[in-house]
Amino acid sequence: MQTIDMAETDLRQLNSTLQAQSGNAEWVIENSRGSHALAVGLDAPISVRVNGSTGYYCAGMNKQATIHVTGSVGPGVAENMISGAVIVEGDASQYAGATGHGGLLVVKGNASSRCGISMKGIDIVVHGNVGHMSAFMAQSGNLVILGDAGDALGDSLYEARLFVRGEVKSLGADCVEKEMRPEHLDLLADLLGRAEADARPEEFRRYGSARKLYNFNVDHADEY
Repeated sequence: MQTIDMAETDLRQLNSTLQAQSGNAEWVIENSRGSHALAVGLDAPISVRVNGSTGYYCAGMNKQATIHVTGSVGPGVAENMISGAVIVEGDASQYAGATGHGGLLVVKGNASSRCGISMKGIDIVVHGNVGHMSAFMAQSGNLVILGDAGDALGDSLYEARLFVRGEVKSLGADCVEKEMRPEHLDLLADLLGRAEADARPEEFRRYGSARKLYNFNVDHADEY
């Protein structure tokens, strides 16, 4: 296990060191001090533990790496992630997991507004609540919310699957509750296990697209 102390190493050098890795290795980052764009663009099966909180775009564009943040994170954590895993012990600010194509993002606290916006295949599990407009224009992937969801959940979404255990303040345009079939229970059980979430699949409701807004139809003009 190798340690980088940000009291002694600047952000550019730290990211360059992590981005240069090609094999399995374990790294610990000390004194993160809310730094922005920390551990971005990684492309190796390495493990990175950040002891502390970070600013915006932590773990952005992640590929293969497992990044564990012991504190909270600012806007855009795991933005455009391709694969690997990002685990946040605290809370996440706005648009967590935005445009993510793959991998797993786990937020053990709450996530703010627009969690999973335009997600394209990423799996996101939030142990707490999410804010308004979460999964806005979500295209594919899974958003699992153990707590409550704010206004306009799933507004204008495509084929992403949304699972909520708590209350939904309101659904966005073209988002409806759907039947929870056996394959969804199996999928949810796997995601909850991987996210170390203490919940049962049967406690959740599933939401998805009504598919009315895929193509313009004057009869649905008021829903756009």
